[in-house]
Amino acid sequence: MTIKFGTDGWRARIAEDYTFDNVRRCAQGFAEFLKQEGRADRGVVIGYDQRFQAEVFAAATAEVMAANNIHTWLTDRNTPTPAISYSVVNKKAGGAVNITASHNPATDLGFKVRDPQGGAIPPHDLKRIEQLIPDDSNVPRIKLDDALTDGLVTQFDPDPAYLEQLNRLVDVTSVRQAGLNVLVDCMWGNNVGWFPRLLDGGSTAVHEVHNARNPLFPNMLRPEPIPPNVDHGLSFVKKLDADLAIINDGDADRVGLGDENGQFIDQLRVYGLLGYYFLEVRGERGPIVKTISTTKMLNKLAKQYNVPVYETGVGFKYIAPKMVEVDAMIGGEESGGYAFRRHVPERDGILAGLFLLDMVVQTGKKPSELLDWLFEKVGPHYYDRIDVRFEQARKQEILANVSTAKPRTIGGLGCTDIVTIDGHQFIMEDGGWLLVRFSGTEPVIRVYCETTHEDRVQAILNDGLRLAGLN
Repeated sequence: MTIKFGTDGWRARIAEDYTFDNVRRCAQGFAEFLKQEGRADRGVVIGYDQRFQAEVFAAATAEVMAANNIHTWLTDRNTPTPAISYSVVNKKAGGAVNITASHNPATDLGFKVRDPQGGAIPPHDLKRIEQLIPDDSNVPRIKLDDALTDGLVTQFDPDPAYLEQLNRLVDVTSVRQAGLNVLVDCMWGNNVGWFPRLLDGGSTAVHEVHNARNPLFPNMLRPEPIPPNVDHGLSFVKKLDADLAIINDGDADRVGLGDENGQFIDQLRVYGLLGYYFLEVRGERGPIVKTISTTKMLNKLAKQYNVPVYETGVGFKYIAPKMVEVDAMIGGEESGGYAFRRHVPERDGILAGLFLLDMVVQTGKKPSELLDWLFEKVGPHYYDRIDVRFEQARKQEILANVSTAKPRTIGGLGCTDIVTIDGHQFIMEDGGWLLVRFSGTEPVIRVYCETTHEDRVQAILNDGLRLAGLN
């Protein structure tokens, strides 16, 4: 089969396409890429999540790297994606492989690749890796036990270096001593135990839910920190009298936020809060990088604080290179992934959660009050998204429908511009937008909108479906 890399790498259904043979082929392709780039002698970091057999697929990847004489640091347990990314920098490695499907359904697993800065690899290099994947599944490998004995593979604990980095970036002590009551939804993923480890020993209390390994991800459709997946976890906020809820996805590179009433705060509002936190509370200045699919509140904040904004296509394969290029203060996307200056140019759901906790501590405001504070600055904004699965045979028809659409109004609001950075974004007279684009990882078309008119959200989304010919 032909393996195609999407937004972050390759994801597929376990035992159908995601097999040991195909994983080894991917590993060989990445090994060849590292050799061509002159980075093979720097070694590679390999980590994995809590999904079915993830640790065994990681070992299979390490065996191929060893056979290519590429030294491998293999994590000694399941590890949050941001800790794997930071390990690349800490080890001065040539890149990383992460065996994870992040927020995908339980049936899936993935093969993500990272560059020497711990960030996503840009699209043109992902294409090169694809082309280097051999057709033949009979790739060289050295059994893990032999590779460990020969020193070609070293198992290591990635936690201490990552913990030190977190403590450099956030005043963890003040959060630990703040007396907060924090609910953490681990979504059965790699975040299990991390917030208790960071915050235990003071007056702040941490309560975890969904904090074991269960690759079936019960109580949710998938380990993605958006409704309805967050609903069961948020039901514990009132029961525990929590001040807020921090929610991480399966590999802990994304964050979701629940307020003191157990209400979900959507990812666009969270990005607005993080932007406001850095600009106002921390007093920092620098470029903001955002995907086309996330909030225009950042554009309004940037104008008021006189900092530049750069908009990219969807995915950290676009965000990470731009962050490095412009030395961005913060970068992020609509899915709840945010990255920060002085760290790796990669999503970090644990660090983002710490920053949100610090914002509560530094301002003395509850999450709902923080949202009111933000809206006083930029006005209320409302967001929603619809995902629609489609038959592959209809893709060109849907694309043609959207490409030729020139609506005068959307949801009753005048359409003032069309932007085609990634998909088709229709700008509306209130400064809001409708975006219609194909997912980079699934046969799904996504219809998103943000507007200052709460009563227009569903009408805008319905117009997006109509433009695509899906209603």
